[in-house]
Amino acid sequence: MHKRLGYGSGAAVTLDELPLGHDARIASVDWAALVPEEAQRLRALGFDEGAQVRLAYRGVFLGRDPLAIEIGRMTVALRRIHARAMHVEELAA
Repeated sequence: MHKRLGYGSGAAVTLDELPLGHDARIASVDWAALVPEEAQRLRALGFDEGAQVRLAYRGVFLGRDPLAIEIGRMTVALRRIHARAMHVEELAA
């Protein structure tokens, strides 16, 4: 079973807000917020509803880009704006 992340009950949390090292499942993706080519590339990499992800790294400079996201056996560098289009639910430890 998994619980929702957030500061209030039922609050949606985007992938860029996930705490470092936490496992989560992508609950929804706002594909309309992405350029079609970006959406296609993210889907090809496995970023879609139901995929399990982990935030492994956040950049240290302004904007805190890039984010390193573990998905499957890959680690993918992702811009914060792309991660913001994905809503996640944290998986129970």
